[in-house]
Amino acid sequence: MPEFMDVHTTMKGVTAEALKEAHDADLAIQDDESVNFKHAWADPESGMVFCLSEAPNAEAVQRIHERAGHPADNIYEVPVQA
Repeated sequence: MPEFMDVHTTMKGVTAEALKEAHDADLAIQDDESVNFKHAWADPESGMVFCLSEAPNAEAVQRIHERAGHPADNIYEVPVQA
């Protein structure tokens, strides 16, 4: 299944607790779109949040994020890894 890195750019001041809550909200409904959210990272100072997932397509990732209340600003497929 393809992997995707999505980026949220407006989460300035996000705490570890808030990041976990957002990630848990995704996990709670991810099966509805056959998405597997693997990990999330945040930089509270810049407001950047990054999420790694496996999904059938970028649209499925976005649908889950939208339903969870935090749509991604950009979603990138990552077909090559080292």
